[in-house]
Amino acid sequence: MTNENKKTILFVCVHNAGRSQMAAGFARTLGGEKVEVLSAGSAPKDSINPIAVEAMAELGIDIADQQPKILTPESVQASDVVITMGCGDACPYYPGKRYEDWKLDDPAGQGIEPVRVIRDEIKGRIEALLAEIL
Repeated sequence: MTNENKKTILFVCVHNAGRSQMAAGFARTLGGEKVEVLSAGSAPKDSINPIAVEAMAELGIDIADQQPKILTPESVQASDVVITMGCGDACPYYPGKRYEDWKLDDPAGQGIEPVRVIRDEIKGRIEALLAEIL
């Protein structure tokens, strides 16, 4: 597979600390070399949600070294697919990009049990997305 065929996926949530980071972790792991994965937030936190890190570690995916990043127009322009998760209109729109808004609960302030449910929902959505675009 050549790099021209590689798809770039951008995951966006408000804080870039939970949902988008879990989605990015799954996409990197399940998509491997076939995808470039970006994540960002419209109002990023200082660090990743530790419960999200714990939930992903249970499945052998380490997102502890990731840092929340600010959403930029450049990251949207560089992407083939933009997945938003509760950030509303904060994401700039560019014609020709594929956009999806995933309605997912925010893991912020929740315990491990509800975060596992969110994590598993994200995993299913990532598997379906990758099957569709690759």
